[in-house]
Amino acid sequence: MAKVIFGVDLGGTTVKLGLFDMGGNALDKWEIPTRKEENGRQILPDIAQSVKEKVSEKGYAGSDVAGIGIGVPGPVDSAGTIYKAANLGWGVMNINDELGALTGLTVKAGNDANVAALGEMWKGGGQGYSNMVAVTLGTGVGGGIIVDGQLLAGATGAGGEIGHIHVNDEEEDACGCGNHGCLEQYASATGVVRLAKKALAGSDKDSVLRSGEISAKSVFDAVKAGDALAMEVAEKFGEYLGKGLASVACVVNPEIFVIGGGVSKAGPVLLDYIKKYYKPYVFHGSRDAEFALATLGNDAGIYGAARLVLS
Repeated sequence: MAKVIFGVDLGGTTVKLGLFDMGGNALDKWEIPTRKEENGRQILPDIAQSVKEKVSEKGYAGSDVAGIGIGVPGPVDSAGTIYKAANLGWGVMNINDELGALTGLTVKAGNDANVAALGEMWKGGGQGYSNMVAVTLGTGVGGGIIVDGQLLAGATGAGGEIGHIHVNDEEEDACGCGNHGCLEQYASATGVVRLAKKALAGSDKDSVLRSGEISAKSVFDAVKAGDALAMEVAEKFGEYLGKGLASVACVVNPEIFVIGGGVSKAGPVLLDYIKKYYKPYVFHGSRDAEFALATLGNDAGIYGAARLVLS
């Protein structure tokens, strides 16, 4: 029997699991709840139980499983040690060893944003490229950096934290990380809302944003409709993110940036604003980097986790 791989994406509410063949074709996908009580003591045993049940259901022997890859919300080093996952209640522990002992299978763990980047490179918007930066624009700004087909995790797994690049010396409000002027404060979904509210307060221009709830979606919907004030907000968003990614490019020289997360649902117009400010500020050696939208959506994590096993 051909070998299979399990991919696991550990989120704060649910654990997504996928079963793949060695070529990255999905054979099955399912979810289980993330039980965070007792400092997340049951999370890994629950995952192990779910994997064992799927192995039994499919009639596999242990030797048919190449391994389990898992993406988790926290910094993870190359040996599988996580350095605290506050929203799960975890402290420092080695996930490879812990989940490996529970399942009897080879385990490879990584940071969830990094793992999602690997998924997009393997089967998503970054297919065909081996030097890639994935940018996730959600509640925060996440990133994953791939160099020569390998994840760049860094010494403590904190590589790719592009949301916390400092981009504004004048910012008085604190980012969630405790610093001030982080990229995340302007380019995330919440950051776009911040920029929009500031623009509305500082201008008396007519705008559809003055009626109804403001969200990143409503801002970019207004941009597409030609709303002048919304377009000013998009310009600021593009300026912060474009310049921030120009800084990233100077360090890792990617072939492509793949933009995902909820904000990316705005579509190609989003890329236009980013590229407008990326091109003039980036070092010439990275000026021809491509930009693309992510395509795997919420499945990027399980695909990338499975791909970890092959790394």
